[in-house]
Amino acid sequence: MKVYQAYNLYIASELLLPELIESEGNPDVIVRFGKVGDVTGAEFDRGSNFLGDLPGVGKFVISKGNEVIVDTLPGVEEALLRTLVLGPILCVLLRQRGLLVLHASCVDINNKAVAFMGGSGWGKSTLAAAFHTQGYDTLTDDVMPVEITAGRLTVFPAYPQFKLWPEALASLGHNTDSLSPVTQNSFKLAYKFPRRGFQQNPLPLHRIYVLSKGTNHEITSLQPQDAFVELVRHTRAMMAVTEPEFVASHLRLCTELVKNVSFRRFTRKPALADLPELVKLVEHDLADSADTLTATAKC
Repeated sequence: MKVYQAYNLYIASELLLPELIESEGNPDVIVRFGKVGDVTGAEFDRGSNFLGDLPGVGKFVISKGNEVIVDTLPGVEEALLRTLVLGPILCVLLRQRGLLVLHASCVDINNKAVAFMGGSGWGKSTLAAAFHTQGYDTLTDDVMPVEITAGRLTVFPAYPQFKLWPEALASLGHNTDSLSPVTQNSFKLAYKFPRRGFQQNPLPLHRIYVLSKGTNHEITSLQPQDAFVELVRHTRAMMAVTEPEFVASHLRLCTELVKNVSFRRFTRKPALADLPELVKLVEHDLADSADTLTATAKC
């Protein structure tokens, strides 16, 4: 059983997870194969004791934020299983551990976490990869866990890989010939980048850009009530973890995040050629905010 590091956890897994960074340490989480059997829903609560059933893949149990039992059907593709473990399964486990898990990609800008949040196909990964190409380190792609304690908001790094469309990778100057699909039936490619472009240390969350599609490139302020709605909308495993205590905790965490982080609406027109312009637009927005804070402090 190998030990890996991701999301500020040591993960010991019987399933090989080459996407993650191998490490050493006492496991916080164990992923193992086992027989779930014909258990009843009465033994699980859609919270700390979670039973999931993926048609054509198998069943899995996620317990108390520290154990995952995977019971697969014969012939399941290993790449698909890894994608499920590192995606929806770990999202449930991270929520069990008290984290707010957002559908967002995140980069390191001046030692602060800057996130791009939105639904599937909205360009989160592509935008984060554009920043990575410009020399910024990446923290997360698609799954962003946030720890919220006493008003302090911290993003935990994931692992050094993007899942991107071939056209997006090509537009960023990458050769896609040697890259493999994320899974056998996926159109997206797995782009594993060197550790030197991956921020392995947790960082304070500074800003969240909520992505939207439009006819122009524009960044505007987002009111707290609208930011709250977007957070609820883009929380991972929202429809899976429905135990009342978890739902109440989730709403409290969203409220706390809105109080302590600035939000922007980032509207972009679909144009891969404009990615360098989008990077500059965000850089200028962050710089303008810093100038405003400095001027306010001097007053």
